[in-house]
Amino acid sequence: MTPGPELQEALARASDWALRYFEDARAYPVLSQVEPGSIRQALPGAPPEEGEPLGALLDDFERLVLPGVTHWNHPRFFAYFGTSSSGPGVLAELLIAALNVNGMLWRTSPAATEVEEVASDWLRQAIGLPEDFSGVINDTASTSTLYALVAAREAAGLDARRGGVDGRRLRYYASAEAHSSVEKAGLVMGTGSAGCVRIPVDAQFRMRPGELAAAIARDRAAGFTPFAVVPTVGTTSTTSIDPVPEIAEIARREGLWLHVDAAYGGAAAILPSHRHVLAGCEQADSLVVNPHKWLFTPLDCSVLYCRREDVLRRAFSIVPDYLSNPEGDSVRNLMDYGTSLGRRFRGLKLWFVLRAFGLERARQVLAAHIEMAQRLKDWIEADPDFEVLAPVPFSTVVFRHRAGDEANRSIEEAVNGSGVALISHTSVGGAYVLRMAIGNLRTTEADVRAAWDAVRAAAAQLKVSSQTSSSNPTS
Repeated sequence: MTPGPELQEALARASDWALRYFEDARAYPVLSQVEPGSIRQALPGAPPEEGEPLGALLDDFERLVLPGVTHWNHPRFFAYFGTSSSGPGVLAELLIAALNVNGMLWRTSPAATEVEEVASDWLRQAIGLPEDFSGVINDTASTSTLYALVAAREAAGLDARRGGVDGRRLRYYASAEAHSSVEKAGLVMGTGSAGCVRIPVDAQFRMRPGELAAAIARDRAAGFTPFAVVPTVGTTSTTSIDPVPEIAEIARREGLWLHVDAAYGGAAAILPSHRHVLAGCEQADSLVVNPHKWLFTPLDCSVLYCRREDVLRRAFSIVPDYLSNPEGDSVRNLMDYGTSLGRRFRGLKLWFVLRAFGLERARQVLAAHIEMAQRLKDWIEADPDFEVLAPVPFSTVVFRHRAGDEANRSIEEAVNGSGVALISHTSVGGAYVLRMAIGNLRTTEADVRAAWDAVRAAAAQLKVSSQTSSSNPTS
């Protein structure tokens, strides 16, 4: 089809729907209520021979697709980490899709390269990283961390790029609380799960520097080659902050690449009150922060900052004749900093978001989220049936009902099944515990209160059921 009145009408309808969705998202159950397979069964099994009108597509979006959506953009989405999108980001996504450029080379879209450079540098300044860090936008932190560790392997002088390596002899280090993507990077690099050495944590779930130093020494003595360490600023389970300054000193002494996973917690550093969370990160070789987590940018937008960009480029750059360009080294070709040749114009949405919000508005929203988390923590601590399990440095609260694992599992299922809110769980010290992460742009204290009330109501119902069962034993 060609652009015309039909597309114009469909775009207008879609934009009206998006505006209503931002305003009325609370009307939807947060967790999709459909049964497995029901959406697929409702869709035709074969593609149509004749094209269908755009209006019919939008009708089916609302009738068939929308019931199967778990609403990550809902103000009461408190599971995992929120990926709250915003109006400026949605506007940018429309323009990105319309342009459909591939920013693999500077010349294939100069704006895609240079806007990405500017937007990444603005964010660098906002979180307080030194000027010698340059940014590249990837899809997710999983990719950014993989690229950083491949650069670390290159920096170790193993000639892995040309001849490969025996991954079984390589070792890199992360805390027991580090994200699974850190370990998954080893599956791709060939080091395997065993190549990612998990370091014990302290009572606040932070990597123990002494244990790290001991593990490196043991591995060297056993003939392994340590090459990197990955501390975390805001771990996924508990949002703990590893002691980066001490870890950085060990990495420097041992000649290891230091990659900091600040995918979640790094955004908080735009607040003067939380600039300290990136203490020591100025010594890192690389760092990742995800604007699509806590800076209102639609998926996917993960910024990998590298202080040794020449090593990152050396690890990945391959330029066949059909990709050679007359600009040479006078420009930055983004294809040289990872495996992806096709590159979306992701910088546009980060640029739009930073411009539309400004740092002051962004700080206000993040500060409000942190304050709401503290309020939730207070409510939990005031209830004798519940307890907080971890410090709350950001906007995520980890807690549990004192009745044990099955009680907490039942509470989670009841809250999520109600559609009122969506919470998640994790494991702390082997226990099944509950977790609420506040991060949506439109979340209010009333939304947090509604979720907490749903948790308490589920717990009360559990107590009633338990009492009824004990007073009416079966024979």
